[in-house]
Amino acid sequence: MISTAYLAGLAAGAGLIIAIGAQNAFVLRQGLQRHFIGSVVAVCILADVGLILLGVAGMGLAVKQHPSLLEWLRYVGAAFLAVYGMLALRRAWQGESGLQPVGNGALSRGRIVLACLAFTLLNPHVYLDTVVLLGSLSTHYAGNARWFFAAGASTASVLWFLSLGYGARLLLPVFRSPLAWRVFDVAVAVFMLTLAVVLLRQSVS
Repeated sequence: MISTAYLAGLAAGAGLIIAIGAQNAFVLRQGLQRHFIGSVVAVCILADVGLILLGVAGMGLAVKQHPSLLEWLRYVGAAFLAVYGMLALRRAWQGESGLQPVGNGALSRGRIVLACLAFTLLNPHVYLDTVVLLGSLSTHYAGNARWFFAAGASTASVLWFLSLGYGARLLLPVFRSPLAWRVFDVAVAVFMLTLAVVLLRQSVS
Protein backbone atom coordinates (compact mmCIF):
# COMPACT_ATOMS: atom_id res chain seq x y z
CA MET A 1 0.00 0.00 0.00
CA ILE A 2 2.83 2.39 0.84
CA SER A 3 4.63 1.86 -2.48
CA THR A 4 1.29 2.14 -4.31
CA ALA A 5 0.51 5.42 -2.56
CA TYR A 6 3.95 6.82 -3.42
CA LEU A 7 3.65 5.89 -7.10
CA ALA A 8 0.11 7.27 -7.24
CA GLY A 9 1.33 10.56 -5.77
CA LEU A 10 4.23 10.64 -8.21
CA ALA A 11 1.91 10.12 -11.19
CA ALA A 12 -0.70 12.62 -9.98
CA GLY A 13 1.92 15.24 -9.17
CA ALA A 14 3.63 14.84 -12.53
CA GLY A 15 0.35 15.11 -14.39
CA LEU A 16 -0.45 18.43 -12.75
CA ILE A 17 3.00 20.02 -12.54
CA ILE A 18 4.31 19.21 -16.03
CA ALA A 19 1.34 20.92 -17.70
CA ILE A 20 2.43 24.03 -19.59
CA GLY A 21 2.01 27.11 -17.44
CA ALA A 22 3.30 30.62 -16.82
CA GLN A 23 5.54 29.41 -14.02
CA ASN A 24 7.18 26.81 -16.28
CA ALA A 25 7.77 29.39 -19.01
CA PHE A 26 9.48 31.66 -16.48
CA VAL A 27 11.68 28.83 -15.16
CA LEU A 28 12.64 27.89 -18.73
CA ARG A 29 13.70 31.43 -19.55
CA GLN A 30 15.80 31.72 -16.39
CA GLY A 31 17.36 28.35 -17.17
CA LEU A 32 18.30 29.48 -20.66
CA GLN A 33 19.83 32.65 -19.24
CA ARG A 34 21.50 30.69 -16.41
CA HIS A 35 20.53 33.62 -14.19
CA PHE A 36 19.85 32.77 -10.52
CA ILE A 37 18.38 29.46 -11.68
CA GLY A 38 19.22 27.76 -8.37
CA SER A 39 17.10 30.27 -6.49
CA VAL A 40 14.25 30.00 -8.98
CA VAL A 41 14.20 26.20 -8.84
CA ALA A 42 14.37 26.23 -5.04
CA VAL A 43 11.43 28.66 -4.76
CA CYS A 44 9.29 26.58 -7.13
CA ILE A 45 10.06 23.34 -5.31
CA LEU A 46 9.55 24.73 -1.81
CA ALA A 47 6.27 26.40 -2.77
CA ASP A 48 4.94 23.28 -4.48
CA VAL A 49 5.95 20.93 -1.68
CA GLY A 50 4.55 23.28 0.94
CA LEU A 51 1.19 23.49 -0.82
CA ILE A 52 1.08 19.72 -1.33
CA LEU A 53 1.70 19.12 2.37
CA LEU A 54 -1.00 21.64 3.29
CA GLY A 55 -3.43 19.80 1.04
CA VAL A 56 -2.63 16.40 2.51
CA ALA A 57 -2.90 17.89 6.00
CA GLY A 58 -6.51 18.82 5.22
CA MET A 59 -6.34 22.46 4.14
CA GLY A 60 -8.19 21.77 0.90
CA LEU A 61 -11.57 22.31 2.55
CA ALA A 62 -10.44 25.68 3.94
CA VAL A 63 -9.43 26.83 0.45
CA LYS A 64 -12.78 25.75 -0.99
CA GLN A 65 -14.60 27.66 1.77
CA HIS A 66 -12.94 30.97 0.82
CA PRO A 67 -13.78 31.47 -2.86
CA SER A 68 -13.44 35.24 -2.49
CA LEU A 69 -9.70 34.82 -1.91
CA LEU A 70 -9.35 32.78 -5.10
CA GLU A 71 -11.34 35.41 -6.99
CA TRP A 72 -9.02 38.14 -5.71
CA LEU A 73 -6.00 36.11 -6.79
CA ARG A 74 -7.64 35.65 -10.19
CA TYR A 75 -7.69 39.37 -10.90
CA VAL A 76 -4.25 40.11 -9.47
CA GLY A 77 -2.76 37.13 -11.30
CA ALA A 78 -4.34 38.20 -14.59
CA ALA A 79 -2.91 41.70 -14.22
CA PHE A 80 0.56 40.31 -13.44
CA LEU A 81 0.46 37.98 -16.46
CA ALA A 82 -0.68 40.81 -18.73
CA VAL A 83 2.20 43.06 -17.61
CA TYR A 84 4.74 40.25 -18.06
CA GLY A 85 3.30 39.48 -21.48
CA MET A 86 3.71 43.09 -22.57
CA LEU A 87 7.29 43.12 -21.31
CA ALA A 88 7.98 40.00 -23.38
CA LEU A 89 6.55 41.76 -26.44
CA ARG A 90 8.84 44.72 -25.78
CA ARG A 91 11.85 42.41 -25.54
CA ALA A 92 10.89 40.82 -28.84
CA TRP A 93 10.44 44.23 -30.49
CA GLN A 94 13.76 45.58 -29.20
CA GLY A 95 15.59 42.33 -29.96
CA GLU A 96 17.30 42.11 -26.56
CA SER A 97 19.85 39.33 -26.27
CA GLY A 98 18.27 36.59 -24.20
CA LEU A 99 21.59 35.03 -23.27
CA GLN A 100 22.30 38.09 -21.14
CA PRO A 101 20.10 38.97 -18.15
CA VAL A 102 17.70 41.77 -18.96
CA GLY A 103 19.24 45.16 -18.40
CA ASN A 104 22.78 43.75 -18.19
CA GLY A 105 22.16 42.10 -14.85
CA ALA A 106 19.94 44.84 -13.45
CA LEU A 107 17.51 42.28 -12.08
CA SER A 108 18.74 41.25 -8.66
CA ARG A 109 18.28 37.86 -7.07
CA GLY A 110 15.57 39.35 -4.85
CA ARG A 111 13.55 40.65 -7.80
CA ILE A 112 13.87 37.35 -9.63
CA VAL A 113 12.69 35.47 -6.54
CA LEU A 114 9.74 37.85 -6.11
CA ALA A 115 8.77 37.37 -9.76
CA CYS A 116 8.99 33.59 -9.30
CA LEU A 117 6.79 33.78 -6.20
CA ALA A 118 4.27 35.87 -8.12
CA PHE A 119 4.09 33.33 -10.96
CA THR A 120 3.64 30.59 -8.38
CA LEU A 121 1.31 32.07 -5.75
CA LEU A 122 -0.83 34.52 -7.76
CA ASN A 123 -2.21 31.69 -9.86
CA PRO A 124 -5.43 30.51 -8.16
CA HIS A 125 -5.28 27.22 -10.05
CA VAL A 126 -2.13 26.22 -8.18
CA TYR A 127 -4.19 26.04 -4.97
CA LEU A 128 -6.92 24.04 -6.67
CA ASP A 129 -4.36 21.61 -8.14
CA THR A 130 -2.10 21.11 -5.14
CA VAL A 131 -4.08 21.89 -2.00
CA VAL A 132 -7.56 20.84 -3.14
CA LEU A 133 -7.07 18.15 -5.81
CA LEU A 134 -3.95 16.42 -4.49
CA GLY A 135 -5.28 16.82 -0.96
CA SER A 136 -8.53 15.13 -1.98
CA LEU A 137 -6.72 12.30 -3.78
CA SER A 138 -4.60 11.65 -0.70
CA THR A 139 -7.73 10.85 1.33
CA HIS A 140 -7.99 7.57 -0.56
CA TYR A 141 -5.07 6.37 1.55
CA ALA A 142 -5.16 5.77 5.28
CA GLY A 143 -2.60 6.58 7.94
CA ASN A 144 1.00 7.03 6.86
CA ALA A 145 0.13 6.05 3.29
CA ARG A 146 -1.28 9.57 2.81
CA TRP A 147 2.14 11.03 3.51
CA PHE A 148 3.76 8.61 1.08
CA PHE A 149 1.31 9.94 -1.49
CA ALA A 150 2.49 13.45 -0.60
CA ALA A 151 6.11 12.29 -0.89
CA GLY A 152 5.42 10.95 -4.37
CA ALA A 153 3.78 14.19 -5.52
CA SER A 154 6.64 16.20 -4.00
CA THR A 155 9.20 14.01 -5.78
CA ALA A 156 7.49 14.80 -9.09
CA SER A 157 7.83 18.51 -8.34
CA VAL A 158 11.51 18.23 -7.42
CA LEU A 159 12.39 16.19 -10.51
CA TRP A 160 10.42 18.42 -12.87
CA PHE A 161 11.80 21.77 -11.76
CA LEU A 162 15.38 20.49 -11.58
CA SER A 163 15.03 19.07 -15.09
CA LEU A 164 13.37 22.18 -16.50
CA GLY A 165 15.72 24.67 -14.87
CA TYR A 166 19.05 22.92 -15.37
CA GLY A 167 18.09 21.01 -18.51
CA ALA A 168 17.29 24.24 -20.37
CA ARG A 169 21.00 24.61 -21.16
CA LEU A 170 20.63 21.79 -23.70
CA LEU A 171 18.67 24.26 -25.83
CA LEU A 172 21.39 26.93 -25.72
CA PRO A 173 22.76 26.14 -29.23
CA VAL A 174 19.34 27.02 -30.64
CA PHE A 175 19.00 30.17 -28.56
CA ARG A 176 22.33 31.65 -29.58
CA SER A 177 20.37 33.17 -32.44
CA PRO A 178 18.69 36.53 -31.68
CA LEU A 179 15.82 35.43 -33.94
CA ALA A 180 15.17 32.40 -31.72
CA TRP A 181 14.85 34.68 -28.69
CA ARG A 182 12.46 36.96 -30.54
CA VAL A 183 10.27 34.00 -31.47
CA PHE A 184 10.46 32.71 -27.90
CA ASP A 185 9.47 36.07 -26.40
CA VAL A 186 6.58 36.48 -28.84
CA ALA A 187 5.37 32.98 -27.93
CA VAL A 188 5.69 33.79 -24.20
CA ALA A 189 3.83 37.07 -24.68
CA VAL A 190 0.95 35.40 -26.52
CA PHE A 191 0.83 32.64 -23.91
CA MET A 192 0.86 35.03 -20.93
CA LEU A 193 -1.75 37.36 -22.41
CA THR A 194 -3.97 34.39 -23.30
CA LEU A 195 -3.70 33.07 -19.74
CA ALA A 196 -4.60 36.52 -18.41
CA VAL A 197 -7.76 36.56 -20.55
CA VAL A 198 -8.64 33.01 -19.48
CA LEU A 199 -8.29 33.94 -15.81
CA LEU A 200 -10.54 36.95 -16.28
CA ARG A 201 -13.20 34.99 -18.17
CA GLN A 202 -13.32 31.85 -16.05
CA SER A 203 -14.29 31.94 -12.41
CA VAL A 204 -12.28 29.61 -10.16
CA SER A 205 -14.71 29.69 -7.25
